[in-house]
Amino acid sequence: MLSDALWFLKRSDDWFATTIIGGGLSLLSVLILPGIILQGYFVRAMQAAANGEQSAPSFTDWGGLFVDGLKLFVVTFVWALLAVVPAMLLTVIVGVSTFTVSEAATGSAAAASAGGVGLGIVSVVLGLLVFALGLLVAYLAPAAGANFAIEGNLGAGFDVRTIVSGAFTGEYAVAWLLALVVAAVLGLIGSILSVIVVGLFILFYVQVMTYYLWARGFADATGKGRQSAGW
Repeated sequence: MLSDALWFLKRSDDWFATTIIGGGLSLLSVLILPGIILQGYFVRAMQAAANGEQSAPSFTDWGGLFVDGLKLFVVTFVWALLAVVPAMLLTVIVGVSTFTVSEAATGSAAAASAGGVGLGIVSVVLGLLVFALGLLVAYLAPAAGANFAIEGNLGAGFDVRTIVSGAFTGEYAVAWLLALVVAAVLGLIGSILSVIVVGLFILFYVQVMTYYLWARGFADATGKGRQSAGW
């Protein structure tokens, strides 16, 4: 699977032009529209990966890319809220608790010490919960994006039963871990080289690899798309 992901974009007849366009869109992503179009391309890359295609798609039908990219953005944004909103609420709770303890313990060193210890324990527990929730969302969100790309409708990105059943499988878990390693190692190289622009094209190549792995793993896990032979 990792080898297929590595050569997925390179096997395309116009891989160089695709990489140049992708890197250019990455550079212009701050303008939002290019970023949405780039997301649309990743949708097509996931569809190709799930269907067992050996080469990455080209940048065509820009209007369609924009629509698909907007849908993928919605799916990703909503799933991200599942981690962000609870984190914000817990931060508020800790802040209010800190203020309450400090007010109640005014003038009493023993009360202040006990309250500080209790609050510290609560903060650690809540912090671990936030971390666990964030990790869970980071694990499930790519599966949601893959399910949307494969099915071709926005609702599939929120089909929790299908997403969870596909995500908690060996096939998807291995693909997700491979994508994590690729993003960490090659992504770091691309980020460092971004100062001389060339890194943006490397980052695009890496992104295509990660989206390939997510979609391929999810398709293998759920039996969706045309299964290609072997990993």
